[in-house]
Amino acid sequence: MSAFHMGLIINPLAGLGGTAALKGSDGVAEQALALGAEPRAAERTRIALQCLLPLAERLEFLTFPGAMGADLLAELGFAHRVLGSLGDGPTSAADTRRAVEALQDADCALLLFAGGDGTARDVCAAVREGQPVLGIPAGVKIHSGVYAISPRAAGAMARRLVEGGLVRLASGEVRDIDEAALREGKVSARWYGELTVPEEGDFMQHVKQAGVESEELVLVDIADWLRNVWEDDVRYVFGPGSTLQGLADNLGLQTTLLGVDVIENGEVIARDVTEQQLFELVDGHPSRLLVTAIGGQGHIIGRGNQQISPRVLRAIGLDHLRVVATKRKLGTLEGRALLVDSGDPALDDAFPDAVRVWAGYKEELLYPVRGSV
Repeated sequence: MSAFHMGLIINPLAGLGGTAALKGSDGVAEQALALGAEPRAAERTRIALQCLLPLAERLEFLTFPGAMGADLLAELGFAHRVLGSLGDGPTSAADTRRAVEALQDADCALLLFAGGDGTARDVCAAVREGQPVLGIPAGVKIHSGVYAISPRAAGAMARRLVEGGLVRLASGEVRDIDEAALREGKVSARWYGELTVPEEGDFMQHVKQAGVESEELVLVDIADWLRNVWEDDVRYVFGPGSTLQGLADNLGLQTTLLGVDVIENGEVIARDVTEQQLFELVDGHPSRLLVTAIGGQGHIIGRGNQQISPRVLRAIGLDHLRVVATKRKLGTLEGRALLVDSGDPALDDAFPDAVRVWAGYKEELLYPVRGSV
């Protein structure tokens, strides 16, 4: 049997700004590294590729040098062909576009790429019409509908294709936001094109639904409830998003729209924290975690809140996590489960089958949740 030729492109800088609370990675890689951020794209890709190890003898990867793919493939023992070359210094968007062109020239059947929305834009700018691609989510906020819901889902989808399973192809939207505006608290997403992606079951994430939560009265009710049940000397971690900021506003607290904030005894004690700062605040201290779901998409962990890392989740405890979401927001999921993609598959698997959702005054819903698959 001839080898299945699969392309692999890793953006080594993807996701660097997440744990450093920089709301993205475009143009801030050096700053993120200075703040202690560690590259995560290769590890996210490793999780996906491990699903393909049983089929290694049937695969030949086409990739770019070094951190853009060759290093990881060599480490995992996959047969691979290295195309192109890289200069000194950090990789760039131009390198991604050159890699896409080279891998297509070598006739890759499926092009896997790891990154975020900026990477998807670069792929979209260079890809030929009809070339199947599949994104491994490794960025910060991922709006585009060309990514699997998790690295393991990407690996499972690719494995199904290599094994000869029936996989539908569909068009996925590429969207990206202005990260400079995002850091100022303004969210503006723009459509950049479409890519041909495999689509099967619940492996692919949906395009993030834009718009500000409008059910203000519900948030007033939840705030009244929370005000009555505050626990003394317990630290409440508020995740990013308009729902959590609206809740804080109704509690008379000033929090950040896109950052992670910590509240204790009715006061904000830390705003827009990094992953390291957050871990130091919750490690060994009674804490509660409030997050919301991304409307239309369903992620509660792993999209725009990488400060809430696996070690932070373990320090707080999964039993102390609550989702704040109106019934209207849950309705945008059309029955699909909430999603977690922490970067640690073992932790994702440890999430309960359903989580409690605060949806009104003394109103808790039990809603299904899925880890990475």
